[in-house]
Amino acid sequence: MLGSLIARGYQVEFHSHARSILAGEFPEAIAELEQVLLNASIPIEEIIGSGGGETKGTQRLRRGLKAQGWETVTFTIEKVINGQKRESVSHKMDHVRSFIGDGGGHYTIAMEIEWNNKDPFYDRDLENFKRLHADGAISIGIIVTRGRSLHENMRDLVRRFCDDRQIKSLDDLEPWGYNPTPKQRKAILGRVSRDKNPLTFREAFVDKFVADKFGEATTHWRKLEDRVRRGVGNPCPLVLIGMPDSIVTFGENRQDVLALIEEGGAEDDTSDV
Repeated sequence: MLGSLIARGYQVEFHSHARSILAGEFPEAIAELEQVLLNASIPIEEIIGSGGGETKGTQRLRRGLKAQGWETVTFTIEKVINGQKRESVSHKMDHVRSFIGDGGGHYTIAMEIEWNNKDPFYDRDLENFKRLHADGAISIGIIVTRGRSLHENMRDLVRRFCDDRQIKSLDDLEPWGYNPTPKQRKAILGRVSRDKNPLTFREAFVDKFVADKFGEATTHWRKLEDRVRRGVGNPCPLVLIGMPDSIVTFGENRQDVLALIEEGGAEDDTSDV
């Protein structure tokens, strides 16, 4: 199951009988997920130009899912006693897909994409899955996030961009959409100009950019795995999908990349880093 994703380097894990439930009730969902995720790609220039935030590539992924019917849904759970509403709790899910089973029953999957949030967002997602599953609102929860190879190799990916594009200064980065804050600019240039063990500009930029934007306290595979192993979200059936470093592409035409970065009509996820 999801073998085509695994063959491309995606990490896939199933928990609490999610594999059998997905195979038995959601064959269409499997095909839709594979289709959208196999087409996922993010030019390295988008990662640089987005400043580490949600790239147009991840926004294209979201739109691809919506085109398949995975819509944003707010679940509202109300407690009513003798006709009087006592409390109401809402859970907003970014991507929800419902199907009708062979027996006529309705089955629902909820999915969240965590490209680069603060890692406590995993707690929110998993606890929401747990509550919605306990109330019978969903059958499975899915989280798509940065896989191990994408997280661990981010420095190499950014360094390759700098080498390929012959980046030697902040001015060289400006055409690619990178606009550092005064604090970031000072930190990068300070590492270059310091008397003891100065770095090259490329070394200083790569270290600062990756540490600031893709640090250990962001959403990546190990942080998600740690929580699931501790039982966060249990007993909701879960599917964890980690995006590999192979989705990052190089050598894109500059104008094409800038057009993607400036693409209109996309909804930015402002909760991302």
